[in-house]
Amino acid sequence: MDNQDGSNDIENIEGTWREMERNASGFYENENDAGSVRQPLLRKRTMNTTSQIAIVGANVCPIESLDYEIVENDLFKQDWRSRKKIQIFQYVLLKWALALLIGLATGVVGFFNNLAVENIAGFKLLLTSNLMLEHRYFTAFLAYGGINLILAAAAAALCAYIAPAAAGSGIPEVKAYLNGVDAYSILAPSTLFVKIFGSIGGVSAGFVLGKEGPMVHTGACIANLLGQGGSRKYHLTWTWLRYFKSDRDRRDLITCGSAAGVAAAFRAPVGGVLFALEEAASWWRSALLWRTFFTTAIVAVVLRGLIEYCRSGKCGLFGKGGLIMFDISSNVSTYSTPDLIAVIVLGIIGGVFGALFNYLLDRILRTYSFINEKGAPYKILLTITISILTSCCSYGLPWLAKCTPCPKDLEEECPTVGRSGNFKNFHCPPGYYNDLASLFLNTNDDAIRNLFSGGTGNEFHMSTLFLFFAAIYGLGLVTYGVAVPSGLFIPVILAGATYGRITGTLLGPISDLDAGLFALLGAASFLGGTMRMTVSVCVILLELTNDLLMLSLVMLVLLISKTVADCFNKGVYDQIVMMKGLPYMEAHAEPYMRHLVAGDVVSGPLITFSGVEKVGNIVQALRLTGHNGFPVIDEPPFSDAPELFGLVLRSHLLVLLKGKRFTRERVKTGVKEILQRFGAFDFAKAGSGKGLKFEDLNILEEEMDMFVDLHPITNTSPYTVVETMSLAKAAVLFRELGLRHLCVVPKTPGRPPIVGILTRHDFTPEHILGLFPHIHPHK
Repeated sequence: MDNQDGSNDIENIEGTWREMERNASGFYENENDAGSVRQPLLRKRTMNTTSQIAIVGANVCPIESLDYEIVENDLFKQDWRSRKKIQIFQYVLLKWALALLIGLATGVVGFFNNLAVENIAGFKLLLTSNLMLEHRYFTAFLAYGGINLILAAAAAALCAYIAPAAAGSGIPEVKAYLNGVDAYSILAPSTLFVKIFGSIGGVSAGFVLGKEGPMVHTGACIANLLGQGGSRKYHLTWTWLRYFKSDRDRRDLITCGSAAGVAAAFRAPVGGVLFALEEAASWWRSALLWRTFFTTAIVAVVLRGLIEYCRSGKCGLFGKGGLIMFDISSNVSTYSTPDLIAVIVLGIIGGVFGALFNYLLDRILRTYSFINEKGAPYKILLTITISILTSCCSYGLPWLAKCTPCPKDLEEECPTVGRSGNFKNFHCPPGYYNDLASLFLNTNDDAIRNLFSGGTGNEFHMSTLFLFFAAIYGLGLVTYGVAVPSGLFIPVILAGATYGRITGTLLGPISDLDAGLFALLGAASFLGGTMRMTVSVCVILLELTNDLLMLSLVMLVLLISKTVADCFNKGVYDQIVMMKGLPYMEAHAEPYMRHLVAGDVVSGPLITFSGVEKVGNIVQALRLTGHNGFPVIDEPPFSDAPELFGLVLRSHLLVLLKGKRFTRERVKTGVKEILQRFGAFDFAKAGSGKGLKFEDLNILEEEMDMFVDLHPITNTSPYTVVETMSLAKAAVLFRELGLRHLCVVPKTPGRPPIVGILTRHDFTPEHILGLFPHIHPHK
């Protein structure tokens, strides 16, 4: 088993996987109520990153832990002592400068996304409408379905062949990264490219999905790109950039990027900050709050300026649509008891529907994984199939609706021709409109705007709303798992607003609230039921609708829907993180961990190095293991008795061996000798996929018997716990500190100075319950 000494990391767990094969088969077959530790994957299947389900131990997709601990070795201390005030000022200034750049770039990308979607989808809908006015209905369907098919196939091909990690919303991956899990290519430049253009293609193709979730991933990718700390390949080696070469700094930037993505998607800067705080980030501090708020403020300013520019008619079909703003400012300032009863009913409905949505999505994604893992052509074929189904529903279902006379005394034209609006003509005679076409043959943003519109209680028939809700609920479920960037916010808001209107119409005799307000509350309830977010969703909806008077009702409906849904299952993003097999660590420990101690889950033999170690021993250990941390034990004559000197990282060993500062005698060389050959930045973490690998070493045979001093690069203050500490307490400590390695030391004297090392893998339910299959996971 690869994890015997505990010093490896999560990416090298093939042995664990084999042991899980032996242990889990009996465990999962006998424990029908395994619940949260249900198998996150299907055994004996190959990995496919486009699928929403990942195989943890697959070699094609290594999963590496991030290390947010400050490595306090001699080089680090010497570097900080030598820094002048101007250099510290440069470091702080660089943080703010990068936050500014993230805001600017994310705002521009968000605007570009909306501009492209509005123009592409607008052209498609305008062409379809014009053909229908000429009574060329079949030609209109071919044009509508054909354009959707081309856009969907293009988006799926980008995803399948260039960046499979761009599929889905990306929020689960960003959430896992900020928890300390670096899955393969989730923030790579190719993923950013496909996320932008694949999202444009998918949304323009009429899929029931949104660009809001992908915008979060896009913002994180932009932040990661800017936070690489320079590039030797592209000659970006400015001294200032070298300060940004640690997981801790990149984590802060990516938190800002995820907040900027929400701000750009919804034009909700405060909601973006709260989203990062509530849903994305696992670690938070006041300085990060300021920087995140600054980033989202920049996004808001950029979007405001670009929108004002487009109002002069210079952006094609881009008008009031696109960057979402559903202004339903109500004059309701008081609520009656019947209104509160209606809100409670909506909250309960949203909780039930949200939990059901998550359950069905889990089943569908597991089914899709069988198709997606067969290769890129099958992913594209699945996407095309869903595209055809969506086009048939969007174009075919409005034929079932009756033509409705246009309301009198309307300020806008009815029916609307050649533009977005509430009253689509479809096949109706002059003076009539098709209410179902007003929802289907529009962009998703315009459909939501129509549902949220106030003073339109009789605009949509009940049969229309029921049919639209069933179609959107079903299409939202079957669309999310296809190989295109897809968000869940818009499908959830659409479905929630629809049943909100239905409930408002049914409860109209006892409630004074407008149908548009019921739609808003319905959307809030469904968001609470699926995503289990409260504060951030509340603020996002209020910023979306510019309706502060609804604050108390939105808060109430979110709390009720979340409470109801929590009785059934987890939030949708938590479910997807689990399905992907990402080793996410919750803020609280599992109950069964209270029955175990830290020493129970570490095992030997432990691989350690001496303070001055033979080169051959280090090379052998690096070749045979995938461990990323090794304890350094000082023994006489370098200490009076064996003692734990610290922990040395694999990446630092590779740099040291590459520099070949070896000695023929087993003596300390000291930090001065190391500083003559290396600087502190040589040991800083390189950008994604750019670090030294074992294959880059060229150690000669005669050098194998030489020695190298590990003291200057060893972290002399690693976090340690005593072996008798409860595993639950150790898990909370591990997560709160953002560690990669946690040393376990003995309780009693006279033993070796270290028992083992805890890594993220050691806290996973699969590992613990594989070692102790008799433990019930809920006790």
